[in-house]
Amino acid sequence: MAVSFICFLIFRFTGDPVLMLAGKYATQQEREQVRIAYGLDRPFYVQYASFLGNALQGNFGKSYISQTDALDTILERFPATFELALSAILISFVIGVSLGVVVSLRPGGWLSRVIMAGSLGGISVPTFLMGILWVMIFAVWLEWLPPFGRGETVQVGRWRTGLLTLDGITHIIMPALTLCGYQLAVLLRLTRAGMREVLGEEFIKTAWAKGLSPFKVIVKHALRNVLIPVITIAGLSFGELIAFSIVTESIFQWPGMGSLLLVSIFENDHPVIVTYIMLAAVIILGINILVDLAYGWLNPRIQYD
Repeated sequence: MAVSFICFLIFRFTGDPVLMLAGKYATQQEREQVRIAYGLDRPFYVQYASFLGNALQGNFGKSYISQTDALDTILERFPATFELALSAILISFVIGVSLGVVVSLRPGGWLSRVIMAGSLGGISVPTFLMGILWVMIFAVWLEWLPPFGRGETVQVGRWRTGLLTLDGITHIIMPALTLCGYQLAVLLRLTRAGMREVLGEEFIKTAWAKGLSPFKVIVKHALRNVLIPVITIAGLSFGELIAFSIVTESIFQWPGMGSLLLVSIFENDHPVIVTYIMLAAVIILGINILVDLAYGWLNPRIQYD
């Protein structure tokens, strides 16, 4: 409710959608007719109360542009964004945690120094520049990957996926690499810091003294105690990637929710924008709840009453 109210309040001062709905050359009378037809002549609090009442019934209004249900318009783009964000966070987590463990075991080695220097690049390089670099390398110079689009997709129930076709997989590689750069570097450095602290603890020394295998000491005892903050950051990052992958989707012309939001902002399509932000808030909240539940699995001492 608070998110929707803030959105309504902001959009009241960010342009008049009637100018877009009525057309550039509409007369003042025609604009007033459009304003009345869409209820934009009513006071702000009346408009908000009407929207909130309809939203509680699952009706978020119609897009000013397509004249289709705003929620359906967004959910139609959701599979593309979800698959892109999921691919990016999986790459970030697997590679970031693995490299973080490697760096923590040999902090002074040349390989560790190279990896840490590379992580600075992942944090420092802007997303748009990283995307352009991937396109230049893999699409223009090497001609290995397609430069834009989602590729071939298949319908599975109500879900349209590109992960079941080779063309769809090749199309998602570069956007996923672009989107995962910052998160990978953060998870790497977070894992490294946690592992270096845990490896000096007494219970780790005891595990080594008992003659346990390196895998059990590093993964089962050390890494498991480090994963709680890593999972927390990964969960927050996943929600952000789903909700705000606008730059990456724009660079690669990915038909997801981010590109839809950008078009809606340019065209003052308020119903779509408000619905999008409310849905993003619900997604991020839901992921945070799942992350909290995962704490109990990672650390049995954490219990929820």
